[in-house]
Amino acid sequence: MTGGLEGRNALVTGGGSGLGLACARRLRTDGATVTIIGRTENRLVTAGEQLGMIDAPGEVRWCVADVTDEQAVEDAVAHADEGSGVSIVVASAGVGWLAPIASIPLDAWRNVMEVNLTGNFLTLKHAAPRMRAAGGGAYTAISSAAGMLACGFLTPYSTAKAGVDMFVRSAADELGHWGIRVNSVLPGLVPSDLAGEMATEPELRDEYLDNMPIRRLGRPEDVAAAVSFLSGPEATWITGVNLPVDGGHHLRRMARFDGYVRREHGHDWLPPR
Repeated sequence: MTGGLEGRNALVTGGGSGLGLACARRLRTDGATVTIIGRTENRLVTAGEQLGMIDAPGEVRWCVADVTDEQAVEDAVAHADEGSGVSIVVASAGVGWLAPIASIPLDAWRNVMEVNLTGNFLTLKHAAPRMRAAGGGAYTAISSAAGMLACGFLTPYSTAKAGVDMFVRSAADELGHWGIRVNSVLPGLVPSDLAGEMATEPELRDEYLDNMPIRRLGRPEDVAAAVSFLSGPEATWITGVNLPVDGGHHLRRMARFDGYVRREHGHDWLPPR
């Protein structure tokens, strides 16, 4: 069964795994032709084969590209635009870094900013003209609850995701005249390669669960459903929104990583017990 996206072209960055793949799967199920991009060809091929097995109209395409490489992004957007023009973009590529500020290498800080924040800028920079030519469309960035709630020891990631949310609001104000809607989804803790120990180590996982009114970990499908809604015909009057999809985590506080930091980095940057 398809869900109203038939005949539309979608581009998903970071689409070879995790939340990006879940979003690509949902968009494909809802009828869109989907192009996934990422840095690892083998992963994209495997993901593309999985998506190709879905009984839905449209095609599946993939393109190796690093979202911090402007020419690669421009080429990937052009690839997704072939046919009916690209009108759905999901920016899911992301990386994190968990450590005390004083021990974060400058290269690590720059990489987190480049992938999470500059990657969104480059993707929308090159997608917006093609979306405008297609008559408008929907751009959805995968942000994070960590971009809304202060999060010690996750400072580079939190800072980048907060930047993504402001980027979304500013871009929505600028591009709405052309029928381009720009939103972000802020997932809570969803098990994935990026979440790593936060979802599997009991102390960290329970820190998250204790701050969720709906006390369970998220599923990739929870995030993908929100992305599909924001991309589809029922959300054509919604733009500039930073939508939490986190079991209500945004109502409380961010998890604390004291135990992890104590094990990995010692006591120097922890308050007394």
